[in-house]
Formats: sequence, structure tokens, C-alpha cells
Amino acid sequence: MKNLISGIKDFQTNFYPKDKALFQELANKQEPEVMFLTCSDSRIDPTLITQTEPGDLFIHRNAGNIVPPHSLATGGVTASVEFAVSVLGVKYIILCGHTDCGAMKGAMQPEVTKSLPHVHAWLSHCYAALARVSARHDDMNTEDHLHEMTEENVLLQIKHLETHPSVAQKMATGDLELHGWIYHIGTGEVTCYDPASGKFIPVADRYAFLHTDAEAVNS
Repeated sequence: MKNLISGIKDFQTNFYPKDKALFQELANKQEPEVMFLTCSDSRIDPTLITQTEPGDLFIHRNAGNIVPPHSLATGGVTASVEFAVSVLGVKYIILCGHTDCGAMKGAMQPEVTKSLPHVHAWLSHCYAALARVSARHDDMNTEDHLHEMTEENVLLQIKHLETHPSVAQKMATGDLELHGWIYHIGTGEVTCYDPASGKFIPVADRYAFLHTDAEAVNS
């Protein structure tokens, strides 16, 4: 707590004055183009990774960056997605997993979470990803196949996102794109799912066309 209080004082004294105009502009509205859905893991900082400013990202975090398939049951993820898409009008949803994810370890070893009933039930939304990984290996284990599980989970949760009516509607009109990313904690690398190759590739390669567009505008 001491560090948090010290941090608030530092923010108010040294950081807020530099961007006072921005904060005053944001005081009564937000217009983010991107919803960033990621894990609650303390090692993940979306604004640090993307070097974005306040107001740029609408962020939702939970254990395992999970999006349950749409149902009549109301939950925090469902409400956040619906608000971001239907009210804020975000153009992109980035679903970002990460290396060394404890939730993925728990999903791969469900017996470990039996004493945590809510965690155990929550991780059931990852089991289709687990089934895909398990089908490829006769002797699946957490140490060797955690990264594969992490990637499959990102793809599964994107499929779950597509079941949400607000998302389906905007995707049908071309007003919304879904992107799957993995943040590599130890190296700072971000890999992104490339539909053309069916693989996760470096961010610079996945979005090389953005550099091409920028070069064309500047030429």
C-alpha cells in the first residue's frame, strides 16, 4: 500500500500536469477504437505493452482472458463486450493471452483446481482448447505443451466472442475485427494469429501491411 500511495502522489505531482489537457478532455467522454481483453495476471500491462495513452483502450481483464459463449446469463465479460461494441463502437477487439499463464496451467491440470470451485468452473470455458491440444499428443504435459494450450485458448475465446450478438452484427457489416495475440513476458515479444498461415507470427510480420500503407501515404 505504501508504494501505491506514493505512486498516486507522484502521478498527481509529476505526471498529471504534463497531460492535464488530455485528462480534462477525457473527463466526460471516452472514444476508444480498441477493446483489449486480456488476463488479470499482474505481469501484464496493456498500456505499457502497446505504449498507448489514457482513453485509447477499453480494457477488460479476467483469469485466463476468457470469453464465455453467449448465453442468457449476465456476466462481466458479456456486459463489457456488449458495451464496448454497441455503445462505444470499438473497431477492434484484441484478445491477448500470455506466456506462463496460471489459468492455462489450471485448465491443463483440472484436479489441481478442485478445491477452488469458482476457478474450476470458470476454466471449463477452456476445455475445448485443451481437447484440441490433447488430441495431438499421446503424452500431454503442462511443461511441454503450455504454449500450445495458450495459443489454442486465444483462438477458442475468439470463437466464443463471435457468438455474442453485438459482435456478430458488427462483424457482418465489416465494422469490427477480432485479433488474437500472445504476449511473451520474458522477451517483450508479441505474436499474433495470422489467418492466412494459421499460425502465430511476430507482430511486425502480421501487420506489415500497415507499414506499407503508411509508406504509400508519405511517398
